[in-house]
Amino acid sequence: MLKANAMFKKIDRYILSKYLTTFFFCLLLLTAIVVVVDISEKTDDFVKSKLPVWRIITDYYFGFIPRIDAMLFPLFVFIAVIFFTSKMATRSEVIAILGSGVSFRRFLLPYFIGGLFLSILLWFGYQYVVPKANKKWGDFESKYIDPNFGNNGGNNTYKQHLYFRNDSNTYIGIRGYDTISKAGNGFFVQRFSNNKLLYNLRADNFNWDTATKKWKLDNVVERTLNNITETVKSSQTVMMNYNFKPVDLRKDEYLKDQMATPALNQYIKVERLRGSEGLNTLLVERYNRDAIPASVLILTIIGAVLASRKVRGGSGLHLALGVVISVLYILFSRFSIVFATKGSFTPFLAAWTPNIVFGLLAFYLYKKAPK
Repeated sequence: MLKANAMFKKIDRYILSKYLTTFFFCLLLLTAIVVVVDISEKTDDFVKSKLPVWRIITDYYFGFIPRIDAMLFPLFVFIAVIFFTSKMATRSEVIAILGSGVSFRRFLLPYFIGGLFLSILLWFGYQYVVPKANKKWGDFESKYIDPNFGNNGGNNTYKQHLYFRNDSNTYIGIRGYDTISKAGNGFFVQRFSNNKLLYNLRADNFNWDTATKKWKLDNVVERTLNNITETVKSSQTVMMNYNFKPVDLRKDEYLKDQMATPALNQYIKVERLRGSEGLNTLLVERYNRDAIPASVLILTIIGAVLASRKVRGGSGLHLALGVVISVLYILFSRFSIVFATKGSFTPFLAAWTPNIVFGLLAFYLYKKAPK
């Protein structure tokens, strides 16, 4: 009994070491290829920036590499599992393991452990590391490579005609706002109760005071309505603490990618209160940060079940099948996101439907796999 347990543990270590070493080798190799291609495309931009090499590495590639690795992480995992398991099957190692009395479910245990470890690693990266990398990469991109980055292809630092809900009863409007100077004009606040206007504030100009962390309003007129009476108060300058910050007025499509999950959760809470039209996009991003790491475990099981069977085509056939499944997973995920952001598909289902579908596929393949 002890000898059998020792054998099982040795097999577990063997499979787990093959899994992790193959994965990290694939990760390093493909990352190097992507970086070389990126350098060849951006050489002129790097020369124009006149930055030393170490600044380009720390300010750009320290953001670019985690970002691209996180995007391709599930694909790296799937290819690694397919590759080394197929090699084991070709050498009849899988047959020998199963023939020694190890059940197929027990054979998959080290795959499950390795997949769970990498899922947790990717989950932590998506919560905290990748958002910081996105910000570092985005700042460099907008400063030295593409001045219009994050601005939808145009100069979008000046926002016009903003109108949003600040809380359940208060609405705020802004005629114009500069995201760089954090100042604007044509500011007004309206507070309602039972569809009746109770309070109205108007200011000619406003700006963000970095010392007090409040909004400074100039030439302010406040009107308070109470049934048939009205109170009017005029002030030259007023400091106000509203439920929005300069970052909330920035409004570019990459902002959500650059927020750590706690900040993103708070941002979603505020945007939900305001009834923002872009709420679904934020929710999809939030749910994807949990769903994509879970896909690592699902793709690990699919890859192990598919590649453990010895076939005439060998590794080539397994890799081809793996690439096809990976492409289908990516397409399925993209379609779900589009339906959530542009249609009526709920963000939670948009993020998790690919995992549900491919999770069922993994279960089906496991049941049909030769034992």
